[in-house]
Amino acid sequence: MTHPLIPKLIDLATPVAQNLGLEVVGAVFQTNRRPPVLRVDVRNCLSNTSLDDCERMSRALEEKLDAMDIIPETYVLEISSPGISRQLTTERDFISFKGFCVIVKTSETYQGQKQWQGKLIKRDDSNIYLNQKGRTITIPRQLVTRIQLDDKG
Repeated sequence: MTHPLIPKLIDLATPVAQNLGLEVVGAVFQTNRRPPVLRVDVRNCLSNTSLDDCERMSRALEEKLDAMDIIPETYVLEISSPGISRQLTTERDFISFKGFCVIVKTSETYQGQKQWQGKLIKRDDSNIYLNQKGRTITIPRQLVTRIQLDDKG
């Protein structure tokens, strides 16, 4: 379950990242750890995300978070790159990884299974399309809970 502060934190982090030539691709607030950990994943829009990108984002976002006082307790801020085995969420992800092997998980059984593997063809408003050994598989988007790159594919 997503922490209720995440949408606000992403709204705050997005313009900070854009000013640095970065894109926020996700955030998690791990309140089960002491101190809690706020992890924000960023991606460099023009090249591979570097340690320098993460450091610049960390300094800039930390300054904003401290000024806004959104998180009242002590916490740890982690900025990282999402890596190659990440979840696909944005339209850009679906365009960039067309033809790549993905794993699609559904909330309920669809055509006898809850997990699908295949090469990503496309996503539209209604469905996710995969190529499985030359056969097109259509999975309704409302059933999809997660799509991630398959690093074994």
